[in-house]
Amino acid sequence: MECYFDNSATTQPTRKVVDAMVEVLTDCYGNPSSLHRVGDAASEKLQTARETLAKSLSCDPAEVYFTSGGTESNNISIMGAAHALRRRGNRIVTTCVEHPSVLECMDRLTEEGFEVIRLPVDGTGHVSETDIADAIDEHTILVSMMYVNNEVGSIQPIGAAASAIKRSGAPALLHVDAVQAFGKLPIKPSSLGIDLLSISAHKVHGPKGQGALYMKKGTRLTPYILGGGQENGVRSGTHGMPGITGLSAAVSELGDIEANGKYVATLKAKLLNQLSSEDNLVVNSPDDFPYILNISLRGVPSEVLRNFLSECGVYVSTGSACSKGHRSYVLTSMGLDPKVIDSAIRISFSRFNTEEEIDYLAECIKRANKSLRKVH
Repeated sequence: MECYFDNSATTQPTRKVVDAMVEVLTDCYGNPSSLHRVGDAASEKLQTARETLAKSLSCDPAEVYFTSGGTESNNISIMGAAHALRRRGNRIVTTCVEHPSVLECMDRLTEEGFEVIRLPVDGTGHVSETDIADAIDEHTILVSMMYVNNEVGSIQPIGAAASAIKRSGAPALLHVDAVQAFGKLPIKPSSLGIDLLSISAHKVHGPKGQGALYMKKGTRLTPYILGGGQENGVRSGTHGMPGITGLSAAVSELGDIEANGKYVATLKAKLLNQLSSEDNLVVNSPDDFPYILNISLRGVPSEVLRNFLSECGVYVSTGSACSKGHRSYVLTSMGLDPKVIDSAIRISFSRFNTEEEIDYLAECIKRANKSLRKVH
């Protein structure tokens, strides 16, 4: 039996997604910028995809921009906002547990002379609302905060950041990395006070190499990809229609997000119940988000456990797929015992996982704990 529980790293594209992409590759292959019938057909698909994304976010289609993925959406938002607003202030507020595509932008902006405030987290991976309010002042031009942490699943107080910006009178834009949250939590950027929001297709059973950016009407960014002026100049380059169509197909299949979340929560609870007898089990995730569960088996190294499970046909990760080979900076920032960190694995669920798979996962973890704990 094979069971895939690394859905926070990537998900399996659905058949509808694959078929939609193949149709664009073989039949509707035009460039949407071309002014002829084949180009017009591609342009119609582009507009349909934009409308599909807009409907999922309850926003205007003109506020949806297509990118190559979450990393590019984060880079466009952060670098573009900082450079567009640098005459109005110098302070940028973020957290210490962001995705590398955010943290490395912050490192670059620090080198350029911006004041970057990296807020700490508590033992559950949450940023304090008080710390957020204290960090945002009238000189703040950007706040960048992930919605759901990709390693432990903590949900950050996005609303508190939006309120703090408003109270401060700062010109700041609020950027939210919603790569893990999109398609799993209801998100309406306008209601949450979000100006910029990053999305990735391959986290919601779409293709890799495709993403989107919500940008509130009236927001101005300094573009760094220059060329043909596609996406209103925000992201130049010929539209990757297979990926865009695949993202659109994936979004159209999301179904009832709240019902999906409740179902996944039952899977997570079932697993924890079956593992409750393991006396060396440590749960590192808060009970915020059903799709991510970070656990440790004290005395069993992460890599050893991951490899054992892989041999059983069970696939999990030892942390973020973007930081392999390094001790988790997220778990370190949470102040966890190094022995717990070095034993941590991330189990990430999909709405397509089954109770039978949960039973097999629990059985394999118990088997691994019994045999590997003796060795190590």
